[in-house]
Amino acid sequence: MCGRYASSRAADDLVEEFEVVENRVATPLPPDYNVAPTKEVHAVVQRPPSGRADEPPQRQLRALTWGLVPSWAKDPSIGSRMINARMETVAEKPSFRRAFAARRALLPADGYFEWYATSRTGPKGKPVKQPYFIRPRDGRPLAMAGLYEIWRDPSKAEDDPTRFRWTCTILTTAAEDQLGHIHDRMPLMVAPERWDEWLDPTRPGDTGLLVPAAPGALEAYPVSTLVSNVRNNGPELVEPLPLEDALPVEPDLRPTLEETS
Repeated sequence: MCGRYASSRAADDLVEEFEVVENRVATPLPPDYNVAPTKEVHAVVQRPPSGRADEPPQRQLRALTWGLVPSWAKDPSIGSRMINARMETVAEKPSFRRAFAARRALLPADGYFEWYATSRTGPKGKPVKQPYFIRPRDGRPLAMAGLYEIWRDPSKAEDDPTRFRWTCTILTTAAEDQLGHIHDRMPLMVAPERWDEWLDPTRPGDTGLLVPAAPGALEAYPVSTLVSNVRNNGPELVEPLPLEDALPVEPDLRPTLEETS
């Protein structure tokens, strides 16, 4: 699962990094070090400039709401439960298969957060969780594989420019061995040489274009538990926490977690 991530790059930087032709982000999104479901996020998509099917699609940067609302949904609140789509079933699931066929996206991120259950318990006897930040070792942004949908609000007039809601979801797969000790799922990545094929709406969806990050390409390290509260936001949330200050993990897993940092 991917339930939180960081995305601090400005739209202009993403336009250059992802070779975007048209920036459709009307209001700049501020750096967000604690991106949570239902927030607005940057997304790279490929669509005809004016939405007409007879025009060649071009690469666009847009701001979408994280949490996919299928076009057939009666209640948009379903989006809060559609933040991830499993690669193994995305082509068959009614909520995702239409988007997978023609509405695919890249969701830029600095990295993402996962929580590891520690050996410490809280007041109610449940394990206390230590957050980890997982990011590329080379400092480049992640291009997470995503899908997007356009939901029309039936309560709004035809000429209301806000009647369409653009939403997205992140595709996930089984985590690589090292990161699997923290969480068993991770976002799927799209390599730069496959961006065109993945985004092209005239091509059918192909999970063969998606790969987990190469073993060793990502690093994971503990961060402050402040990130567990969505009201907290700032670059301090992704600052490495010394292992001696992190919550205690099970002894047999400690070496593995140290190796990924």
